[in-house]
Amino acid sequence: MTAWAVTRHPGALEWLAQHGLAAESAVAHLDPRDVKPGDIVFGTLPVNMAAEVCLRGARYFHLSLRIPFEWRGKELSREQMEKAEAALREYSIESRDGCQIAKRG
Repeated sequence: MTAWAVTRHPGALEWLAQHGLAAESAVAHLDPRDVKPGDIVFGTLPVNMAAEVCLRGARYFHLSLRIPFEWRGKELSREQMEKAEAALREYSIESRDGCQIAKRG
């Protein structure tokens, strides 16, 4: 089993470590094909990638934040993440192939 931290932000890695969640593999970009059954993935993935992680038998923990507008697009420190109510929440996501929105025109 591998614990993955998917982030390009040093503050997020510090926040994870402070909460006893140091990952064996920290990556800026995750290729879901590298994830194995039983792995744990921490991060903020697009829903399609999170679904693929879950499909591969891994657990996905989404790093949720309540970021003020003025902080968007900026590097956040561990302290700022605490102020933004950082939390990990586990999600189990599956895609429903065949359920697509028709294109117009």
